Amino acid sequence: MNKIKVPVNTPLLIGNEKKYLNECVNSGWIGTDGPFVKKFEDKFSKYVNKKYGVALSSGTAALDIAFAALNLKKGDEVILPTFTIISCLNYILRVGAIPVFIDSDPETWNMDTDLIESKITKKTKIILAVHIYGLPVEIEKILKIAKKYKLKVIEDSAELIGQRFKKNLCGSFGDISTFSFYTNKHITTGEGGMICTDSYKHYLKTKSLRNLCFGKKDRFNHEDIGWNYRMTNLQASLGVSQLKRIKSIVSKRHEVGKKYFEKLKNNKNIYMPEGSRIYAKNIYWVIAIVIINKDLKIDAKQLMKKLLNYGIQTRPFFWPMHKQSVFRKKNKINVSGNYKNSEYISKYGLYLPSSLDIKSNQINFICDKLNSILK
Repeated sequence: MNKIKVPVNTPLLIGNEKKYLNECVNSGWIGTDGPFVKKFEDKFSKYVNKKYGVALSSGTAALDIAFAALNLKKGDEVILPTFTIISCLNYILRVGAIPVFIDSDPETWNMDTDLIESKITKKTKIILAVHIYGLPVEIEKILKIAKKYKLKVIEDSAELIGQRFKKNLCGSFGDISTFSFYTNKHITTGEGGMICTDSYKHYLKTKSLRNLCFGKKDRFNHEDIGWNYRMTNLQASLGVSQLKRIKSIVSKRHEVGKKYFEKLKNNKNIYMPEGSRIYAKNIYWVIAIVIINKDLKIDAKQLMKKLLNYGIQTRPFFWPMHKQSVFRKKNKINVSGNYKNSEYISKYGLYLPSSLDIKSNQINFICDKLNSILK
């Protein structure tokens, strides 16, 4: 095993995390429903300009509950990108709903919004708008389509906390918006998630679903089938601390991304998204690249092995949902269609170390090795 010189990501805990954790321990309130949970919900929902927030155990839990709150049923269709994390698909398949996949835009890696309308049928109920890696999906276009066809929008902003689409924060657009606080996210609670919404009805439903749907009058006479998807007071204390630093976190992401871009922009064998577009500045949640010169006869897996020889840890891109062996074996999804962009970037894409405390000399080291391999 090669010794890791530069890990792909490590959390940066330099605020009041220890202080708030000690408060939890000293008070004895380390479990759910603690004061930090409510504070985190209130402050985070206010930050993304939503009326209500519901803290959860993970971003996956947030997606499950979002679909359940919108009453997704067997036979309903959900439009979503094929290039995404499997969490987006789990609940859809569990209830017998039908995923309808959209191929990726080759430059932003988000789903190609020009393809959405052609996939809408009478069974379509929800569009799952997922922001991928650094640049947001064209959410305004999705909202217009949803309004035209009377569809609901779940906005998955797990990867882009602090990112803006034009003037508004990602996560402020959806009927229900979901977030993740996994270890590599801009704000981390170790594991954790959040749902935000402006609908009081959705707020009450999601809040109930995360807590086993206990009865209002008789606690143990349950009103529905829910989950234990609660966030602990310990987790929330981390979130409260880091939310105070979100501006500096986003600024650091921009700084790291800019350094990488300057070192890699002249390499004609790879593609790395530019620092900004008309509607957004790249937040560089991860430093992602795609090999674009097939003549090199090297794919992402091979490149990862070569970089690991230098102690540089990397991660592969998502594997497309329509190519997942578990779903294909069980005939759970329709794999017909053209998803060439998603298939290409999944095979030739990877992301590089991007910890918030990564040093300039580490970035230089990584880029020098990458440029020497892909020359």
